[in-house]
Amino acid sequence: MTENTQPSFPCDGFALFSDKSVIAMRVNGAQKDLATQVTADDTVEPITIDSADGLAILRHSTAHIMAQAVQRLRPQSNLGIGPPITDGFYYDFQVETPFTPEDLKAITKEMQSIVREGQRFVRRVVTDDEARIELADEPFKLELIGLKGGGAEAAEGASVEVGEGELTIYDNVTRDGDVAWKDLCRGPHIPNTRMAGNGWALTRVAAAYWRGSEKNPQLQRIYGTAWPSKDEMRAYQERLAEAERRDHRKLGAEMDLFSFPDEIGSGLAVFHPKGGIIRYEIEENLRRHLLRNGYDVVNSPHITKKDLFQTSGHLQTYADGMFPPMHLDELVDDEGNITRQGQDYYLKPMNCPFHNLIYRARGRSYRELPLRLAEFGTVYRYEKSGTLSGLTRVRGLTQDDAHIYVTQDQVREELTTNLNLVLELLRDYGLNDFYLELSTNEIGNPKFLGEPEQWATAIETLREVAIESGLELVDDAGGAAFYGPKISVQARDAIGRTWQMSTIQLDFNQPERFELEYTGADGAKHRPVMIHRALLGSVERFFAILLEHYAGDFPLWLAPAQVVGVPVADDFAPYLADVINQLRAAGVRAEIDRSDERMQKKIRNHTTAKVPLILIAGAQDQEAGTVSFRFRDGSTRNGVPIAEAIELIKRAIADHRSVLNEADFA
Repeated sequence: MTENTQPSFPCDGFALFSDKSVIAMRVNGAQKDLATQVTADDTVEPITIDSADGLAILRHSTAHIMAQAVQRLRPQSNLGIGPPITDGFYYDFQVETPFTPEDLKAITKEMQSIVREGQRFVRRVVTDDEARIELADEPFKLELIGLKGGGAEAAEGASVEVGEGELTIYDNVTRDGDVAWKDLCRGPHIPNTRMAGNGWALTRVAAAYWRGSEKNPQLQRIYGTAWPSKDEMRAYQERLAEAERRDHRKLGAEMDLFSFPDEIGSGLAVFHPKGGIIRYEIEENLRRHLLRNGYDVVNSPHITKKDLFQTSGHLQTYADGMFPPMHLDELVDDEGNITRQGQDYYLKPMNCPFHNLIYRARGRSYRELPLRLAEFGTVYRYEKSGTLSGLTRVRGLTQDDAHIYVTQDQVREELTTNLNLVLELLRDYGLNDFYLELSTNEIGNPKFLGEPEQWATAIETLREVAIESGLELVDDAGGAAFYGPKISVQARDAIGRTWQMSTIQLDFNQPERFELEYTGADGAKHRPVMIHRALLGSVERFFAILLEHYAGDFPLWLAPAQVVGVPVADDFAPYLADVINQLRAAGVRAEIDRSDERMQKKIRNHTTAKVPLILIAGAQDQEAGTVSFRFRDGSTRNGVPIAEAIELIKRAIADHRSVLNEADFA
């Protein structure tokens, strides 16, 4: 239980742990401050500053330091909430004038002073009435007190302040014993402000609405990051800088891949020729996988009548994410009387209801199952303008969607098959570092449709399949779709960021709502189980992930221009053009540069444009019937016979090779 020799109980965590990296502890499974008293009967575990829980505690403590600094500089400011987030923290404030970059510098300086003061974080239990008296000047805190006991999650991040248990305030206590500042908080915190060290920084200011609703007051949100050391913070900042260099929006414009014209509308992308051919290759590669794995390709319209989404449950659970209805088909006579009632039509947010209708179009036998229906279906979701982000969050997206109908006995095998297919496909794109996330429901939450027993069975089946894969499994409580739990494949890219990629969802609910049936071997009618799965998610989002993963240096098989010919001089252009034409005839995306630039400038231009292969031809090549290669890494190979060069390029593309270089000729 401890690292010290025979502690005297009761005692606190300081007596148990001499390791300075321990900043908090778990007592009987619950996170507690080191100052908490424990007994010999308690199970106590250390929480180190570099663990996931330790980082969250450090970041939330740093958010408190920032809030104290803000109120020192602006005493009239009101506090919102300040939770830890991925890689950092934020705190919301109601202030008379927005924060400026100069304000952030002043806040940083004040935070440094608070850190040096070494103020202790002291937890204090209070009643609701006591808290209301102490925090009478903090209207948002008073509102949070009213949420205690069940409604705290209604405010984004509010669980760090109030929850199901007792109400607590944390005092920041100086070395003289004076309370310098206080905040409503559940904790735990680092023992004192000095332990925040110098591995933190404020990053930016943004507008935010109280409790995430535009109906509420607008606040100022200050973001920051915090790490156990300054070196770790600098490494994080370097990762951010690299991510900025790889930003798909920046690369998409530089490489002329896609755009978002104002004339079309927010969140609606158009793909230019170079981006279009990359997208085509992504989709064609997926189609080949689908056909090899027994899928049937289907197609469905972009709009439908309201009734379909009522049957599926989308209107009851997803209406806020759908575009408003179009009222159509109403007939009115010359006197203005309605002679035929109109109907509401919706742009589809999901493809599954359409596939259910295809399944239901005729009787089905158990001999047809598994029935795998796949579609590149474009769907439309009314994302709020503030959430749109390049291709990663759009309003019009194409899903590589499939719905698989199976018997109960086929569920496990089909889930395993699809998970293996997902991993095989992602490896095609150089994504090899995976873990799995299991998203489940929340008992009693009306958002999740269906019987608890069905959910329990589905969750357990998914969990068993995930464990059998041998990959790390992480739980995501409450993250399921409204109709069933799901496994999602999380992949790490070239700079270590994690992206949710493929999802596999088990659904006992939709077959019931659509009254789907099949005739079993016993001649009786049975209900199929439905599996929703998207191998890549949306094509647009996957495109963005690949663009950033490769930093625009697409592998040979995906590159918009796979080969560019550069003649040493104009006299050799016809000879090289013939080679390029042969490559085109073989299906290679090849072109010749006939511009007036000097040869070396042409090579630099195409290298900057991230062309994987440059073919060069001069007098010796023309005489010998050869070409010379210049590879992406700058190496070269001279005097390669034309037939050999063409065959080598074709084979590398067919094998989905990332690069072709001088070593391939050994």
